[in-house]
Amino acid sequence: MTAHGENTPLTAETLQKEILGFLTEHIKTDIEVDQDLFASGVVSSMFAMQLVVHLEDAYDIAIVGGDLKLDNFRTVEGMTGLVLRLRGTAEAAGNA
Repeated sequence: MTAHGENTPLTAETLQKEILGFLTEHIKTDIEVDQDLFASGVVSSMFAMQLVVHLEDAYDIAIVGGDLKLDNFRTVEGMTGLVLRLRGTAEAAGNA
């Protein structure tokens, strides 16, 4: 099941809004898309695991191996790029 509506295209802007919404709901503080979530102390390593699970479930992706590096989860921009890249890879593999 995806977080975005089935008829809504999955764009960077849509993803950023959805990820920001998830973060705001769970950490109860406003953040910027380029804010370093770990350096600013708003996200812990335990919550990072929740982020991984949320992104996998919400966007039907698998985050494994080298994609589990901290830089992919440091900012909303980083998470957006990761999801778009993995979705593109998954869609390309499905069309092969």
